[in-house]
Amino acid sequence: MVEVREMLETLKEKVLEANLELQRKGLVLYTWGNASEIVREEGLVVIKPSGVPYEELTPESMVVVDLEGRVVEGTLRPSVDTKIHLDLYRAFPEIGGVAHTHSTYACAWAQAKKDIPCLGGTHADYFFGPIPCTRPLTEEEVERSFEGDTGKVIAERFIHLKPLQVPGVLVASHGPFTWGKDCMEAVFHSVVLEEIARMAFLTLNIDALTEPMGAKLLEKRYFRKHGKNAHYGQKG
Repeated sequence: MVEVREMLETLKEKVLEANLELQRKGLVLYTWGNASEIVREEGLVVIKPSGVPYEELTPESMVVVDLEGRVVEGTLRPSVDTKIHLDLYRAFPEIGGVAHTHSTYACAWAQAKKDIPCLGGTHADYFFGPIPCTRPLTEEEVERSFEGDTGKVIAERFIHLKPLQVPGVLVASHGPFTWGKDCMEAVFHSVVLEEIARMAFLTLNIDALTEPMGAKLLEKRYFRKHGKNAHYGQKG
C-alpha cells in the first residue's frame, strides 16, 4: 500500500508537468486541454481537474480515478473529458498516457472534418499515414452521452489502424486527442500533431492539388525511427 501511495504521488507530479507542458508549448489557453496517465496494474488514472487554471495547478490538485470514473483520491472534480480518456485506455491497451488540446490548426482540421494527409517527412517521422478524423456524432449520441460516445467513435475509427503507429486522432467538430507510452509522450505527440496540421494547411494553401507522400517513402521515413530496425539517433 505504501508503494502504491508513493507511486501515485510521483505520478501526480509527472501528470502536472505534462499538463503544464501543453501550456508552455502554446497548445492550450485558460483551462482548455488535459493530460492523464494510467497505472495499468492498479487500474488507476491520474488526470487534471476540471476548470482549474494552469497557474493554479499543483500535484495535490491532480485527481485519481478508477476505470469506471469514480474518484479514488482528490477533492476536485476530474476533467470533463475523463470518460474519453478512460475509453481510450480500454480500447488501446498498449498506451499509457493521453492528451487533449484545442490547438488552433489541429482544431481547424477537426472542424473541417478532414483527415490530415501525409504530405512530408515531418509527418511521416511520427505518424504512419494520414492523421484520421472521426465521423461526427449523431444527434442521438450527443443526447445520450457526448463524452462517452466520443471515445466510441475514436475506437471505431481505429478498427483498421494501429494506435502506436498513428498516435493521435481528430474528433470531428471538436479537436485532437493524442497518446503514447506515458503522459509525456502523449503531450509530445500533441505538439507534433499541431505542427503537422499547420504545415499541411500551409502546403495546401500554396498548392491545393499537392499529392500525399508515396507509400515507399512513407515506410522509409517512419521505420527509420520506429520498430526493430530503427536506426535514427544514438544507441542506448
